[in-house]
Amino acid sequence: MIPVRGYEGRKVAVLGLGRSGRATARALAAGGAEALCWDDSPEARAAAEAEGLVLHDLSRSGALEGVAALIASPGIPHLYPAPNRHIAAAFEAGVPVDNDVGLFFASWAGAEWQSFDAPPRVIAVTGSNGKSTTTALIAHILRESGRPVQMAGNIGRGVLDIDPPRDGEVVVLELSSYQTELARALTPDIAVFTNFAPDHLDRHGGVGGYFAAKRRLFAEGGPDRAVICVDQPEGRYLANQMAEAPEDGRLIRVSSGSKLSGPGWAVFARKGYLAEWRKGRQVASADLRGVAGLPGGHNHQNACAAWAATRSLGLAPKQITAALESFEGLPHRSQLVATRRGVRFVNDSKATNAESAAQALQAFDRIRWIAGGLGKEGGIAALGPHLGHVAKAYLIGHSARDFALELADTPHEVCETMARAVARAAEEAEPGEVVLLAPAAASFDQYADFEARGADFIDCVRALDD
Repeated sequence: MIPVRGYEGRKVAVLGLGRSGRATARALAAGGAEALCWDDSPEARAAAEAEGLVLHDLSRSGALEGVAALIASPGIPHLYPAPNRHIAAAFEAGVPVDNDVGLFFASWAGAEWQSFDAPPRVIAVTGSNGKSTTTALIAHILRESGRPVQMAGNIGRGVLDIDPPRDGEVVVLELSSYQTELARALTPDIAVFTNFAPDHLDRHGGVGGYFAAKRRLFAEGGPDRAVICVDQPEGRYLANQMAEAPEDGRLIRVSSGSKLSGPGWAVFARKGYLAEWRKGRQVASADLRGVAGLPGGHNHQNACAAWAATRSLGLAPKQITAALESFEGLPHRSQLVATRRGVRFVNDSKATNAESAAQALQAFDRIRWIAGGLGKEGGIAALGPHLGHVAKAYLIGHSARDFALELADTPHEVCETMARAVARAAEEAEPGEVVLLAPAAASFDQYADFEARGADFIDCVRALDD
């Protein structure tokens, strides 16, 4: 783990005892602090106490007296739609509030680094869609190239739960808006912005607050290099904020679908080909069309971001290209589950909003689309221009009938359950078509999370009679 620095001999309250909260308490103790733990869930408290953590009831009067800081888990709201009562009490008492990501960056460097030939580096990835794939792809490229690497954050291990870094090691972090919005320290060596689409609007008080949470990764301290997708206005604005001049090499612009020009550093993909340009000329290229683990334009965007980040660390184009070809993708993200009688079954359960579903719908030519769940603000109205490849939609979950109204002339059927949707899609699919789970909705009406939803899809596919 990474021992937390700066709180030796002091009391620090930890609010939220999930994976990251328990890791935070252990890291505080390792750094010499007294971790006082609380969660409003009796089950979470019992699990923490079983691990030997010290419980401290934050709901009682005077609970924050003598407490140096309150460390909140990412899922706990601190401002919108309303502050959690314990965080509100910390605000009132003047107790600083932080999260595990802030502690990580404040505690990352150690005295042992003086003996390293190369200092460890941190690459942090944020954005609305593609964060997990881009993070995993960067880690995969580094690993395949022989570089020591760890992956953590919103994917894999908690940021404070990783091993102390080795000489020249790279830590790749996936950071959600929940993690970036509260962290008091955000100082990665390389920061990556994948794209932007409205999401989590209640939590951030609207689209502006959501973007502001993402922007903090680039504004608080500032990375040595920024990799920013400029396919949307928010990305173009952020890139403009980061560059001091058009030729500023600290910024690498990324695009999927557009050729990027100018004297600066750019990586873009068009028609399945990736190109890297510097100072007005092409310096490297790669053919992405046959990379099975990265289908579609959205994954080509992820490949461009990963290429830019790893090139920043000095990797050669041949090393990166070889690693791209061996990348198998992540579960629940354009995951090929099976091919049955000429029909491919693809699990993209992580497509929890309209923007990510649109990317999935553009990745295949003829689709039997399974969609639905707990619909988000705006529904699927934005998907109208992307329905041309849909042979028929099979709708499940709470929003099935709402989605049916929005689909209008697109053939559709309300199936309600995953089992029926998979069975009906498989029955009607023809060779060459794709049965695609891309829900465009949250999972919480029927499942614990998107992973459980994807696992059910996989089980239903495997249960089909041959």
